[in-house]
Amino acid sequence: MIQIYHNNRCTKSRQALEALETSRKAFEVIYYLETPPDLLQLKGLIEKLGVKPIELIRKTEKIYLEKYKNKSLSDEAWLEAMVQHSILIERPIVVSGNQAVVARPLEKINELLK
Repeated sequence: MIQIYHNNRCTKSRQALEALETSRKAFEVIYYLETPPDLLQLKGLIEKLGVKPIELIRKTEKIYLEKYKNKSLSDEAWLEAMVQHSILIERPIVVSGNQAVVARPLEKINELLK
């Protein structure tokens, strides 16, 4: 089943959710700010995305600017930061099986809906 890590206050996330609804494929919405992924889940997402943890960090968030800007952290430290502050996780993430995309631009979802 397809999953979307969703933040309803984010325009791109709402657009991705709408695209999934239009696709008529079964999917699950994960409100990751309310039920954040734990370290193991986050590592799984990173692996499916094929990115480094720093690439999943939202660098415009207030918490990033206050605590992490201009810091060089290890992959493990970035993972811990995202576990502690789930708002730092880029969105929306759409997962299908062993594949995942950050749906920016929105068309990236099409890779999973084939």
